[in-house]
Amino acid sequence: MSVMPAPQALGPPALGWAEPTAADTARFPPAEIFAAGLHQHHLANTAYPIAHAETWRPYRVPRAAVEATTRRAFAPVDALCLYVHVPFCATRCAFCAYTVVEREEAAGADLYAQQVVQELTLYAAALDTARRRLHGLDLGGGTPTVLEPAAIGQILSAVHRHFRWAPGADISIETTPRIAARAPDRLVALRALGIDRISMGIQVVQPALLRTLRREAGGIGEQRRAVEHIRRAGFKRLNVDLMYGFAGQSLLSWQATVAHAIALGPEAITLYRMRYKQTRLASQAGRVTLEQIHQQTTLAQQVLGAAGYAAPPGKTTYCRVAGETGTSAYLTQRVVAGMPYLGLGLGAQSLSPSTLAYNAGAASKRLAPYQRALAAGRLPIQDLYHLPARQLMAKMCAVSFYFGAIDRAAFAAKFGQPLERVFAEEVAFVVDRGLMQLTPRALALTPAGVAQLNGVIALFYAPAVQAHLLRLAADGGHGARQGAAGSRPRSLAFAKDGGAETRA
Repeated sequence: MSVMPAPQALGPPALGWAEPTAADTARFPPAEIFAAGLHQHHLANTAYPIAHAETWRPYRVPRAAVEATTRRAFAPVDALCLYVHVPFCATRCAFCAYTVVEREEAAGADLYAQQVVQELTLYAAALDTARRRLHGLDLGGGTPTVLEPAAIGQILSAVHRHFRWAPGADISIETTPRIAARAPDRLVALRALGIDRISMGIQVVQPALLRTLRREAGGIGEQRRAVEHIRRAGFKRLNVDLMYGFAGQSLLSWQATVAHAIALGPEAITLYRMRYKQTRLASQAGRVTLEQIHQQTTLAQQVLGAAGYAAPPGKTTYCRVAGETGTSAYLTQRVVAGMPYLGLGLGAQSLSPSTLAYNAGAASKRLAPYQRALAAGRLPIQDLYHLPARQLMAKMCAVSFYFGAIDRAAFAAKFGQPLERVFAEEVAFVVDRGLMQLTPRALALTPAGVAQLNGVIALFYAPAVQAHLLRLAADGGHGARQGAAGSRPRSLAFAKDGGAETRA
């Protein structure tokens, strides 16, 4: 169970927020933004920002100032989370837009662990990490269990050397049914390293759709063996990932996928809507309607609820354990508290109170840029953005919708202003229309808001990104392909639960 620290008023960070550009001081009618978000429903989601190479270009830090800016940005940070990206997979699934290297580079997988340790050592020196409290660690990818347990142990040993652990912190890792079914000894070794939560991607169970997705298809029997081995290894916290929103995915087939996941008996089940941008399936986005999405989410909520898996409206992870979130501490802290985080590895993302960075390899999806930076003894940062408060607020709000609510106390502590004051028009818009409700703790989605989630999320984007959405809507067409124009591939630091849960 994730332990949330009491929010502490931070005020402006030591580095100071950047001055907003004119584009980020504009105001748009909420009704127009809401409509644009619904129109561009394949783009308006928790993965913020959109087209950052365009919308964030004015905030990019010059290469010569990156390391000094990073040190200043993290100077006031006491509590943070850590994400380690392992970019290796047996094959790249057709739905994947994340930083995954091609097969020819996978031979260096175990050397990669040493490189991650080297990066962590650089951060330890630059940021004096020994005085920071770590509230959660996720190993994602990619497929981190491709690495040998000894290699993962090297990374964890380095983390223990360089950080203090906060109460309630945990370590979570991702795996595949094939690895869990065929390498039970590996699971035992991972549990012995102190990893106490594991997430396994099933996605769908229909053979024809699996072939379309280029997803390994070991069958239901292999998935059952995988869960059996996970339990024998001692894991008591298992999450299973499912995906919906595919072209041609029938309601009946989706129901069968959800029912199969329930039968496996995980503590949590996380649902991911397909995001078409920058994937091999981008051309299919126009075949998926909001009506299909609404039917699939409603069905899943009903079937999961009947089986004892609970989640408030809009939350993507359903849990059958009372009082627990079902997510890792890393993800919980990022989503609810907006906690800063460091991302290690190829293309990983890092967030301070005033900056956001993408590691080398985020654009190229190649190991060489990351390796060259480390060989030169510098932090492997590809792009660093010094952001204004409004962009950082938008980042926190967008990510918060993973849990279906924006924590009002955490927002006020982070930015020194109440959410309902900063977003007065937007809050009035969603509350008056029954899309969200103000509770003592949060601004939370209602069932009606879940059905129109993409429009709701867009209301909390920063003006420069809203303007981009409005242009796309005016141009017509779906956003999955247009949204990629001018935008580098984003890295994964909050895409799924664990790693890919960290799709933001």
